[in-house]
Amino acid sequence: MSGRLAGRRALVTGAASGIGRATAARLSHDGARVFGVDVTAGCDLVADVSADADAIVAAAAEALGGLDILVNNAGVSGFEPFAAHGDDVWDRMLAVNLSAVFRLSRAAVPLLRASRAGRIVNVGSVMSSFGAAGLAAYTASKHGVLGLTRALATELGPDGITVNCVQPGAIETGMTAPTFAANPEFAEYWRGKAALKRLGQPDDVAAVIAFLSGDDAGFVSGHGIFVDGGAMQHS
Repeated sequence: MSGRLAGRRALVTGAASGIGRATAARLSHDGARVFGVDVTAGCDLVADVSADADAIVAAAAEALGGLDILVNNAGVSGFEPFAAHGDDVWDRMLAVNLSAVFRLSRAAVPLLRASRAGRIVNVGSVMSSFGAAGLAAYTASKHGVLGLTRALATELGPDGITVNCVQPGAIETGMTAPTFAANPEFAEYWRGKAALKRLGQPDDVAAVIAFLSGDDAGFVSGHGIFVDGGAMQHS
């Protein structure tokens, strides 16, 4: 198979829809063999990243014969005013968005060390660097993803493993569509805020993940890369 990722083996979480689905398709198009995981049907493995990290990595390694690329994309979001913020929402958000990234990465490290070009790409958010009312748990989890990215980039760099984080802005996905539909002014705000005057698409993010997964990004590590159409440059 030809392509800049030919021969590479990739695990993508949250691969049944949105950014994860677009990423799995893009990596496959670029030549990688992809093992997709999601909590819903439509992937190679149905599993909860917050509970099954070791099993997920083991299944991917068995199916692919090893691992070169880990894309930690699975995530959840939700709006909750802080004064009424429930512990269950906080615990679930941190478990899926942050703790799963930690555990999946830890399980993958031995396999990535054996690769000639180990890559971890985490999916954060513009809220990895900013904050917003009603998004305390989500913002905390995504700040944690960026912090973990930087720590792992430093620690795993001597093993030849790069670790980066993409920070999407307002992207039209199955998860965000209901919010945009119910709050047209919210979608219009983000369109107006973006320098490119549009909402992002999953393929916009997948393209950056594919770049970070390949040889062209071999000297890029420890960074959070905004994929937001220029929305946050004047926040």
